[in-house]
Amino acid sequence: MCGITGIAGLKGQERAAEALEKMTNAIAHRGPDSTGTWLDQSVALGHRRLSILDTSARGSQPMEDINQRFMLIHNGEIYNFKEVRAELEYPFSTGTDTEMILAAWTKWGPACLPHFAGMFAFAIYDRQEDELYIVRDRLGIKPIYYHFEDGRLLFASEIRAILASGLTSAKIDRSNIPGYLCYQTVYGAATIAQDISMLPPGHYALWKNGKFSIHKWWNVWTDANKASQEMSPTEIKQEVRRLLDQAIQRRMISDVPIGAFLSGGIDSSAIVALMAKASDQPIDTFSIVFEEKEYDESTWSDLIAKQYNTRHHPILLKPEDFLDALPDALKSMDHPSGDGINSYVVSGLTRKAGVTVALSGLGGDELFGGYPVFTQLPQLQQKALLKLPLALRKIVAGLYGSLKKGRQAEKITSLLRVPAANLDEVYKIFRTIYSWKDLQRIFKLDASSLHPLETLLNENAAVRKQLPSLSQIGGLEIQSYTGSVLLRDADQMSMAHALEVRVPFFDHDLVEFIMGISDEVKRPSYPKKLLVESLGDLLPHDLVHRKKMGFVFPWENWLRNELRSFCEQRIMSLDHRKLVGPEGYLIGVWKQFLKNEGPWLWTHIWLPVVLEEWIQNNNINT
Repeated sequence: MCGITGIAGLKGQERAAEALEKMTNAIAHRGPDSTGTWLDQSVALGHRRLSILDTSARGSQPMEDINQRFMLIHNGEIYNFKEVRAELEYPFSTGTDTEMILAAWTKWGPACLPHFAGMFAFAIYDRQEDELYIVRDRLGIKPIYYHFEDGRLLFASEIRAILASGLTSAKIDRSNIPGYLCYQTVYGAATIAQDISMLPPGHYALWKNGKFSIHKWWNVWTDANKASQEMSPTEIKQEVRRLLDQAIQRRMISDVPIGAFLSGGIDSSAIVALMAKASDQPIDTFSIVFEEKEYDESTWSDLIAKQYNTRHHPILLKPEDFLDALPDALKSMDHPSGDGINSYVVSGLTRKAGVTVALSGLGGDELFGGYPVFTQLPQLQQKALLKLPLALRKIVAGLYGSLKKGRQAEKITSLLRVPAANLDEVYKIFRTIYSWKDLQRIFKLDASSLHPLETLLNENAAVRKQLPSLSQIGGLEIQSYTGSVLLRDADQMSMAHALEVRVPFFDHDLVEFIMGISDEVKRPSYPKKLLVESLGDLLPHDLVHRKKMGFVFPWENWLRNELRSFCEQRIMSLDHRKLVGPEGYLIGVWKQFLKNEGPWLWTHIWLPVVLEEWIQNNNINT
């Protein structure tokens, strides 16, 4: 796990070297073990290394192939690198997956990508052809951002590195603020920074002769595996178990200490159980525990730790510890997000315990129907009220809206007004913070203005609709909330502490297979039924069927008390920028929130606060 930076098409090596140094230094936290740079006439590459495999100096980057044609910088892990390496005739001199990428590219070029299993973002320069490829893994676990203008390309693992180059202006993209307020981040390839984009998951980019193009090499819809259609339910569960075992075994390769997050929930407990089965040594597990017994899940994490004989590290977290970490967490936020603070705190405590790699249960909800949307959305589509003519539903919505107030009521009225009760229309309303109706009014958007999810819903729509409905929901979650919030937060917050987080549930072989399974087999009649039954007796019955817990920090109270001054300063500052409504609008929202008036939740305050903090921390022009 590392950080990469690069420039292509900038005239003048001295200027390129200076910019590259600034970019690479800006992400020093991602790779504290070593740094390296390389410059040619048209391309400059930078690297910060967090040593995981072959920690010797031989694994340093940028790395050159044996024929001195290709130069590579790599962030991430190719878990099956030994298997791919066995297919290659190449005089390997290191034990790294990075050298395997070079050898594979030498033999196959971009056709090597389907051979790789892992999380990765890398750039490889072909000196002979004077062309630069930038590649991102299938599910977008590792990020890569870029700026292209007038034939010149800048790219990096983080936005802040591109901004640090001095070669592009640090401006906010006002057009993406509504999407951020609606979904607590910016979905898709765009970012909140003007003219800086994210390379989409499963794509590679090519820079050649001052031109830039993007190409798809994998897609969650088109690459779904439909083999389960010819299998019995028992055979499907056996295959899911095989793929889970494979995913865990792949992610346990490491030359440094490795552990696992253990919350006591189904996903993390499954990961720990499978790790224990795959290891001949006790594994390290890390749990956050709380003094508040009504929220504390240590009973369940202790149960799993004892059952699988782990070296367990319970870490007591008090609310004041969380508040103390908040300023540094916000400074570590490369892209503003309404989430992520938890990940920062947990990653920091885990890294301090001496672990460099940790496995996470992220992805279990998306694959096995763990979110409420998987049950709520199909139920909504069957509601008799939503089958009434649209004109009649609008009348009902108006009556309901006049009687009921608050965010839940707003969502219900929005659902009543959808043109049709299908997935494309109903899905837009889930996970919204500010309603799209509010945002149209605040930003004076045209009624026909493009919804933040419209592009995502339209892309590959025909192929998507051929898959089971639960797979469609899961795939949309992966492409939207998970990809743009959870995975981005997991990367930026863990790498702030130089901790590598691996996500076995997002093994592409497992994802492809799950996407093809029918709703009848996958439907979660109890929490994550398919996952639990595929694991056999690995998880205790009481853990699976217990009441769902989870600590919720007292944000409402904090914003009105301990964080009041912090929030007010940033609300005032953002309000003067007139980025969210006319001047005075945000201050009005803030005052209503303090008095507990109006429909405002703490998230409606926190999102603007985080945005202003990001603007200030990165010296963004508005």
